[in-house]
Amino acid sequence: MNHALAIALAFAASLGASAAGAHDYKLATLAIDHPFARATPPGAQIGGAYMTIDNKGTGDDTLVRASSPAAGKVEIHSMTMDGNVMRMHEIAGLALPAGKRVTLKPGGFHLMMVDLKAPLAEGSRVPMTLTFAHAGTINVELAVQSMTADMHGKH
Repeated sequence: MNHALAIALAFAASLGASAAGAHDYKLATLAIDHPFARATPPGAQIGGAYMTIDNKGTGDDTLVRASSPAAGKVEIHSMTMDGNVMRMHEIAGLALPAGKRVTLKPGGFHLMMVDLKAPLAEGSRVPMTLTFAHAGTINVELAVQSMTADMHGKH
């Protein structure tokens, strides 16, 4: 009986591990970790998308475009300090240097979903397509977390 229980527990643990890993993506030498968005209030027209992209290759790449059926368009944004004011602006592409990890996070680089078709509801998933200059294109799902979630899903 203990042997059967051990096998059942090992099987359950392997299902949990694959479900957790299902939110990580790989494309060529790029590893995309935990893409997520923050929930938005009713009537919001914009929402942010975040993730970590690890370029494990020996050549640089660039995130050149993103799109989602949940928004009219998706822009790549940078946040910079101008004196005492934080300024956000669209950039043409996000550099992904070889051997480096780039984090898109609140208050830093991020993807801005513009003209949302509906509010981003906590607990839902939102499809997004990412296009890279060299690695190509990949479809990911953004896990919609709370309005105050950070990179680890904490408030």
